[in-house]
Amino acid sequence: MKTKILTGNEALAFGALRAGAKVLTGYPGTPSTGALTTLLTMPVVKDRHIEWSTNEKVAFEIAAGASWAGQRALCAMKMSGLNVAYDSVISIAYSGCNGGLVIYVADDPGASAGMAEQDSRGFALMSDLPMLEPSSVAETYQLIQVAFNLSEQIGSPIFFRLVTAIANSHAMVEIEEPLPPLKREPILEKDITKYTKAGSAISMTQHRDLIARLEKAEYIIREWGLNRLQLAQEPGGLGIIASGVATSYLEEGFEIASQYGVKSEDLSVLRVATPNPLPSDEVRVLFQHCDALLILEELEPHIERGVYLEAHKWGYKGKIIGKLDGTFSRVGEYDVSHVVKGMGVALDVDIPEDCFQGRSEAEALAAQRPITLCAGCPHRGTFMAINQAIQKSKFNKDEVMVTGDIGCTILGMNPPFDTVWNEVAMGASIGLAQGYVHGGVETPVIATIGDSTFFHAGIPSLINAVQHQVPLTLIIMDNGWTSMTGMQANPGTSKEFQPPGNRRVDIAKIIPALNVDQFYIVDPFDLEDTTATILKCMHLPGVKVVLARQECAIQAQRRDVMPGLVHVIPENCNLCQLCIIHTGCPAIDVGEDTIIIDPTLCYGCGLCADVCHREAIVKE
Repeated sequence: MKTKILTGNEALAFGALRAGAKVLTGYPGTPSTGALTTLLTMPVVKDRHIEWSTNEKVAFEIAAGASWAGQRALCAMKMSGLNVAYDSVISIAYSGCNGGLVIYVADDPGASAGMAEQDSRGFALMSDLPMLEPSSVAETYQLIQVAFNLSEQIGSPIFFRLVTAIANSHAMVEIEEPLPPLKREPILEKDITKYTKAGSAISMTQHRDLIARLEKAEYIIREWGLNRLQLAQEPGGLGIIASGVATSYLEEGFEIASQYGVKSEDLSVLRVATPNPLPSDEVRVLFQHCDALLILEELEPHIERGVYLEAHKWGYKGKIIGKLDGTFSRVGEYDVSHVVKGMGVALDVDIPEDCFQGRSEAEALAAQRPITLCAGCPHRGTFMAINQAIQKSKFNKDEVMVTGDIGCTILGMNPPFDTVWNEVAMGASIGLAQGYVHGGVETPVIATIGDSTFFHAGIPSLINAVQHQVPLTLIIMDNGWTSMTGMQANPGTSKEFQPPGNRRVDIAKIIPALNVDQFYIVDPFDLEDTTATILKCMHLPGVKVVLARQECAIQAQRRDVMPGLVHVIPENCNLCQLCIIHTGCPAIDVGEDTIIIDPTLCYGCGLCADVCHREAIVKE
């Protein structure tokens, strides 16, 4: 046993190894990315298969196949990825599993990663699958091992949920040495009643079995004591039901509330580690012991609704404080203020809001972080070229729809580009563009998408556009990496950076095979050529694809690869700032008499030189 400082993602990874998981898959997405990233960089992965898959659905199907073959498997994704995988998740939930199968999903209360503030506990309820939710980094390490054991005990996949505050937090964790994968002979079981949905009788039987497995899980969870109930010595007080990260704020909340006469020893507390199934027996004990209940859970009131249902069944008349009575919002993260406010409302204790003044002042002092492209990002040239092409086409900028997609490409919505109009989900830019055309838009329609996103979900939509001959221009921004989530390799990453034994899949060979009408490859650092190519496509019929190909600057700079050197000729500069206005590059700043280019940030792309009218910036 040794102690290490780990994030929640790292604790999960170490716990999965300790549990003997053999196959570990996923797709990068903040805040879950760190789990597989940790595994892929560890030297203790012998005899295991670990991969970033094409998308979350594929990742889950690989993990499920391994589980059906009798091996322990983990699939990791963010909440948005669960939407992609769910078609297979629900079907495999009906069939059950053989080896332990854990679906790690990371939710993002507060939307720090800029996606929908989705509560994935609803998927567990909808799927009749157990979900485990640790309240700390240290508990993550232990509970992920329990998840594999529980999965095999009941024969069902298990959801394992973290939120951003735990996935990315650091804490001291006691861990044991990782174990090699469990040595198991592969299972080859032919049973259409279990592994298919061939007919209503099979499907309904599987549904009954799924429900029975959830009931079995409830019994085992109670037997293992995963949900911890601590009762006050005297009955009649307040009971607190806390789940997930909200549990970690209890002690600090008790300390603050004690200053206003609230005694922690008078409080009963149920720490919920399994939001599904609801720990109904423990809840009923609280009904008998407490006059009021405070429920602390982020986002949706799933536990609270379950408590209300139990209260109706058992005739509980006490006060229930949470979201459904209007005390808390269904939006945003929880912190200690929610614990204290809830206790104040439940106990009719006046606790002033200024007891959190220090926290508010700290947040106010935090510097705002602009969301922009990195210095040298090749997407900068693409967005500049789109804008120039629209201008040269004699259309107003608000007349040309440019659909956006997930990843670095969405940064084109921000100044100075203001190019991209929308963002929905992985691969949606191409489908949205087709919808605008069918909706009667007669001006050119342009779709933008990144390389990893194109592999993930863009190919089917492009095929649809080709089949139905939809006149649009698709610009694929190929920087060779899944950059937004931390530079993971994707199918299009150069072979030299792929894991051993992998092969590169070249987008430039895929596109012609799809029979598009026009296909061009451009270098986004060649602003003139890229602009001319996009302008040409805007006036051509049919499906046009432009592959803007240039490696991510961060990855290239790590290998000391640069496209050139840029320097300023001060006597030619009149501080017109066109270089800043058009590029928004963070490497450029304004000095007293001339603009300044920071050599530690500059990648040498030369886009600033392209927009300078006075030859004050030169690229070599």
